[in-house]
Amino acid sequence: MSRALVWFRRDLRLSDNPTLREAIDASDEIVPVFVVDPSLWDAAGPNRRWFLSGSLAELDESLDRRLVVRSGPPATVLRALAAEVDAEAVYHAADVGPYGRERDEAVRNALENDGRSVHTPDGPYAVAPGEVCTKSGDTYKVFTPFYRAWSEVDVPEPIPRPRRIDVVDGVDSEGIPEAPEVDASLPDPGEEAAGEQADRFLRSAVDAYDDRRDYPASDETSRLSVYLKFGAIHPRQLLARLDRRKPGHKTFAQELAWRDFYAHVLHRWPESAWSAWNDKLADIQLDTGSEADEAFAAWSEGRTGYPFIDAGMRQLLAEGWMHNRARMATASFLVKDLHLDWTRGARWFLHHLVDGDISSNNHGWQWAAGTGTDAAPYFRIFNPVRQSERFDPDGEYIRRWVPELADVDSSEIHEPWKRPDGPPPGYPEPMVDHATERDEALRRYERVTS
Repeated sequence: MSRALVWFRRDLRLSDNPTLREAIDASDEIVPVFVVDPSLWDAAGPNRRWFLSGSLAELDESLDRRLVVRSGPPATVLRALAAEVDAEAVYHAADVGPYGRERDEAVRNALENDGRSVHTPDGPYAVAPGEVCTKSGDTYKVFTPFYRAWSEVDVPEPIPRPRRIDVVDGVDSEGIPEAPEVDASLPDPGEEAAGEQADRFLRSAVDAYDDRRDYPASDETSRLSVYLKFGAIHPRQLLARLDRRKPGHKTFAQELAWRDFYAHVLHRWPESAWSAWNDKLADIQLDTGSEADEAFAAWSEGRTGYPFIDAGMRQLLAEGWMHNRARMATASFLVKDLHLDWTRGARWFLHHLVDGDISSNNHGWQWAAGTGTDAAPYFRIFNPVRQSERFDPDGEYIRRWVPELADVDSSEIHEPWKRPDGPPPGYPEPMVDHATERDEALRRYERVTS
């Protein structure tokens, strides 16, 4: 009787799971396993650990409580478990992160040295990294031509949930890791919640997505990023339900393509996770020292004196999530107004974001910092007041997250320091003058590019 391990990672679902399906088709019995890797578990913030714990609990329930959970280095754990249950093969989805690829190579070597086979039939992206290339065979560096090529790929239709899964009984499990206490209000974890959220978005919001996605007060984004992060839903399940002839549907498909694009970039240039992809800007002058640390603390706690920036940072702390328009504005403020290293902001986001994903998060930061592929030019500097006036004209988003400004009139809420009596009690004056810091950012840019 043949047996296989199915190593769940970022594919915590039973529906449309080609890795699981291939293992079932090739084996008489499977052992579903999740490895609590200390290198990842310890580095993740409490919000992601909480969500992961809940997602695993639902997956375990779907598998009739036969998900095997073991802790330790994956190569060691999987080698021992495969020997324990006499598994001939191990199936898992692909990974593009620098650590993930190194880990997976170690797992493959350990298992193949024991005469076992390793299979990676799927990954967390609609189009696998490396599948679309330029005419010269290189990785795309600009999104628009990437998107054109990506759009031509025939993404497979989702496959149904297996009707029957024969799981080996009696395999010891350490149990689902305990969820930490969190201060944020987080979404429900798991595949069922992912499906419900997808239904809500595709039923009521996607048609206006191209017009409304940039307005954080209305919050008409998909809120599916966390489910995509953990694989509670796959992007092809969403693409299969879109009609890209409609503007809103097409725009949402483009957002899924951006997710794939950054994964392709990370796959080709793994060093870009934490280093400037554009090395010409790697030496731009950054502020350091105690004053820089104080500035970072004010930014991270949402007390910069710029209401739109503070609303975004407080939403991050309260929900473990931030609207994308606010992510761009807050990132630009840290890098261009405060002149701080983008990696400090990226690490802060990853610690708090429940949807924190290294390729999307860090390359999004590089976009804002002007140091990445297809980045906003360094001289494109978000004006925090103009962003507020344009995308939160009535101040609804600001009032939701900055209660000190709840009673400020819409005509004054974007620049409360200009009120006759200044900002309301408890709300600070702007920590910097944007026009002055914009000029300083451009001077620093010219020093490294002239």
